[in-house]
Amino acid sequence: MSSDKTHLRGFASMDPVKQKLIASKGGKAAHEKGHAHEWTTEEAIEAGRKGGINSHKPGRRNNAIH
Repeated sequence: MSSDKTHLRGFASMDPVKQKLIASKGGKAAHEKGHAHEWTTEEAIEAGRKGGINSHKPGRRNNAIH
C-alpha cells in the first residue's frame, strides 16, 4: 500500500456526522452497561480548576493568546 492513501483510513477520516453517530452509540452503550463515568458537580469543578491551572502554566504555547 502506498503511503499517500493512509489519510483515507480510520475514524478520523470519516465524515464528521458519521463519527458523531458512532461515538454517540458508544456512549449510550457504556451508560446502559454501567461502565460510563458520571461526573459529580464536585468532580467537574475540580477538573475545570485543574485544567485552568495547567493551561496557564509558564511555557505553554497558548499563554500568549490568553
